[in-house]
Amino acid sequence: MPPVLTADPRSSSAGAISGRSTSGVQFRRAVVLMLMTLVLPGSAQLAAGRKQVGRIALRIWFGLITTCVLLFGLGLLSSSFVFWLLSNTFVLGLVRIVLIVMAIGWAFLFIDAWRLGDPLALRQKQRLAMVGINGVLCFSVAGTLLFASHVVGVQKDFLSAMFTNGHVSSAVDGRYNVLLLGGDSGADRWGLRPDSLSVASIDEDTGQTVLFGLPRNMLNFPFPKASIMAEQFPNGYDCGSQCELNSLATWAADHKSLFKGYANPGVEATKEAVEGITGLKINYYAMVNLQGFQKLVNAVGGVTLNVRDRIPIGGIGAPISGYIEPGKRKLNGFETLWFARSRVAADDYSRMARQKCVMNAMLTQLSPTTVVLKFEKIAKASEALITTDLPKSEVDNFMQLALKARSKPIRTVSFVPPMISTGHPDIDLIHSSVQKAIDRAEGKKSKKKTSTPSRTSQPTGTTGGSIGNLKQGYAANQSSDLSSVC
Repeated sequence: MPPVLTADPRSSSAGAISGRSTSGVQFRRAVVLMLMTLVLPGSAQLAAGRKQVGRIALRIWFGLITTCVLLFGLGLLSSSFVFWLLSNTFVLGLVRIVLIVMAIGWAFLFIDAWRLGDPLALRQKQRLAMVGINGVLCFSVAGTLLFASHVVGVQKDFLSAMFTNGHVSSAVDGRYNVLLLGGDSGADRWGLRPDSLSVASIDEDTGQTVLFGLPRNMLNFPFPKASIMAEQFPNGYDCGSQCELNSLATWAADHKSLFKGYANPGVEATKEAVEGITGLKINYYAMVNLQGFQKLVNAVGGVTLNVRDRIPIGGIGAPISGYIEPGKRKLNGFETLWFARSRVAADDYSRMARQKCVMNAMLTQLSPTTVVLKFEKIAKASEALITTDLPKSEVDNFMQLALKARSKPIRTVSFVPPMISTGHPDIDLIHSSVQKAIDRAEGKKSKKKTSTPSRTSQPTGTTGGSIGNLKQGYAANQSSDLSSVC
């Protein structure tokens, strides 16, 4: 009788253990290849696949790393270089393309590393785990790069839409003077009769800023010699109560033929008036759409303001729909807009003081971190917010000045009662007051004494949400440190 053959249970068990061990090694190898691709793209291909692909990927990776290190070093040596990079549309376009190519290339390397891990030789659970790992790495890395390319694209489009390729205006006596205009949106008003007029005079080296406020109802003021408006009004803008400062935009719109070569006749006429009133040469202008401003405040998450009195929402031809209650509170865009523009139970000069407090809050509270985290919302809001003639080539310079200005007190001078009669302004006094304020901001002694009237006492109490009153003046309109009186 032939012998009966039986299987050795020990050899069966050993084979199963060996199979599991081999499968475990293969799984660990597959995971390592994926991690190698995450840390050093191309290293997995160099170690276990197509070496030529691995070499190309590694060379590109090391080239990018070297470039980033060099750029970082240059950024440490020169902050202006960083701002130039952030504001150059050609560089931003190039960076966007590089990020998109990196996202596609890196995703390809992850898929190839998954292939090199021989997923078909793995157990079912291990294959599923590898699919999950590959998916997470592909979508996280490629998704991050694609999102970064989107943000860079938003920055590029924002710069192209917002700023011009126009004439570069050099600083005058070491300062840039920027005309700031604010007006309501709407077919019948946007660009016409601005409600807010200020000049920001900025030191080109330190960013030290003096804010000059001009009342919209000023009359009888001159224009610079040889200017378009001086030819039309050689004795000044003295045609009666209809010839207020903020009416110039309407007048210029009705006489466009006089302003050939100017994209915005109203702004040019207003700029000439402001130059005649202040004696300053205006470098650039920025026209702020107040409805766009509301969107900007919402985009940055609100602005914290010290509301000293109950501020009505609405009024002056419309019903009052609510109030902004007193206290130090964070206001949304709608509330901030009404804080800046409300005139019920107040006068124009109290409103001017509140507007300066809003400007100060935006400058000091809008941190670089907030800008980075909410950049897309800010960019979209800003496109509807500002019209300016600032050239793209000067954006980096003004970005630096804005950061410098954040750490310095803002000096304010407003040409309003009791200092100035808006109906018959003392232009010589205004010119000497402008120079005196600039000298003080720069730490210089005034060359000559001025007849600027001094207050017999500091403003006390509040009117319309601003410290002071019409007789004594408003603290925020005449201050050596705007933050201290807001």
